[in-house]
Amino acid sequence: MATEDLRVIVEGLLTLGFPTEDARDGNRSSGPGHHVCVLRASQDFWNDRSEEVVEAAEEEIGAAFQELVTVLTARWGGPEAIDLGPFLWCEGPVPEPISRLCGLSGEMLVWRQPEAGRWVALTVGQGDPELPIELLVAVGEEPIPELESSDHERA
Repeated sequence: MATEDLRVIVEGLLTLGFPTEDARDGNRSSGPGHHVCVLRASQDFWNDRSEEVVEAAEEEIGAAFQELVTVLTARWGGPEAIDLGPFLWCEGPVPEPISRLCGLSGEMLVWRQPEAGRWVALTVGQGDPELPIELLVAVGEEPIPELESSDHERA
């Protein structure tokens, strides 16, 4: 799928209504206040996890990520990088789509869309070494959850 096609999907998610219950439609999962869509995925690595195969997949998905970042930055300005790591260790529930993303990736790039009352995030993630590497877009309602400073600290 071309970068322009991916941009159209991202922009469509900005206007797509949120369901009242969790739902799945192909590569998109949605729920109250969020959508997550797999824009591109590598092969899985069940049969071959050789360094050459994994590196080629990382490069392919990474290039698609960078191309889409360039397009969205030209349209909306520079993104904000958000560290997802602290959400893994915070006390209490982490709302979607942050909960899903922090299980797949350590960081997301975010463009805030205040006129839509939403934010758009891009990340590259992988749930397990055998699973595909994925380019994901998430759309959530403003504001992005923030952690209290005590949630960042670990004893």
